[in-house]
Amino acid sequence: MIGIRDQAAITLFGNSVRAKRLQKGFSQEELAYQCQIDIRQVGRIERGEINTTISTVFALSRALGLEVAHLFDFSLPPL
Repeated sequence: MIGIRDQAAITLFGNSVRAKRLQKGFSQEELAYQCQIDIRQVGRIERGEINTTISTVFALSRALGLEVAHLFDFSLPPL
């Protein structure tokens, strides 16, 4: 099971983070500062380039003032 990635889910999550960030009026820099992560990390998450960690997901939700579940408010394509 090592190395399994669901690229569609990672991309949809990144799109969700971007949409929520823009709704809150945050720049990537502001979000990175609030989460205490590198600004490049925010860009990689939003572009679906990385499968981010649980701790970063929680930091994103706190910074955006959202429940964690709201970051996963998207539908995956059928299998």
